[in-house]
Amino acid sequence: MEQTPEKWVATYEAKTPDELAEAYRCWAREYDRDTCEGMGYVGPGVAARLLDRYLDSAEAKILDAGCGTGLVGQAMRHMGYRRIEAMDYCRDMLDVAEEKRVYENVFRADMNRELTISDNAYDATICVGTFTYAHVGPDAFDELVRITRPGGYVCFTVRDGAYQEYGYRKRMLELEANNAFELKEMVDTDYLHKEDVTAKYCIYEVQEA
Repeated sequence: MEQTPEKWVATYEAKTPDELAEAYRCWAREYDRDTCEGMGYVGPGVAARLLDRYLDSAEAKILDAGCGTGLVGQAMRHMGYRRIEAMDYCRDMLDVAEEKRVYENVFRADMNRELTISDNAYDATICVGTFTYAHVGPDAFDELVRITRPGGYVCFTVRDGAYQEYGYRKRMLELEANNAFELKEMVDTDYLHKEDVTAKYCIYEVQEA
C-alpha cells in the first residue's frame, strides 16, 4: 500500500467549503500525479466506461459535476464524447481541467447548494470522487436528478466507508422510492487500487416527474 499524500488527507479534514477549496488549491497542480500515479486512482475511467455503456449517442450533452482536474472529461473525450461541460467549487482545479481542453464550458458552483442550472439541461450527469468524506452531501443527488432529463442518466461514485455513515444510501433509497430515479447498475470495484480502496459505482435512469 502506498503512503496517502498529506494533501489528500487535508481534503477529508476540511470543515467548510472554503477550507476544502483551499486544500484543493494547494494540491491542484500535483493532483493528477499524486492520485493516478501514486495511488492508482482509476475511478474516473471506471465511471466513464459505466456511463458509456448506457448512452446511445456520442452527441449526448454531459455534465461532469465536481470535475476536479478533468480526469473524467478526459476519459469521456477519449471515448468520442464532445458535448461535455464541467463544474467544480475550486477555481484552481477548474483551471487545470480547462487546460486539458476536453470541455465545451467550465464553471464554478457549490454542489451543496441549489444549482443555477435549468431543469432537464443534460442527457447525463457524472460525478466521481465527490460523494465522500467532508465533500458534498447526499442532498446533491436531488439537484443532479433535476438537471438531468427524464430518460437520462446520473452516474456517480460513493466511497464505501461513507456510503451509510454520511447518509448517501438513505437518500438514494428515498429517491428510488419517490420514483425520481431508477437504479440500473451498482458495482463495487477498485477506486484507488494501490491503496486497496474500493467504491460503489452507481448509474440511475431519471424518471418522469
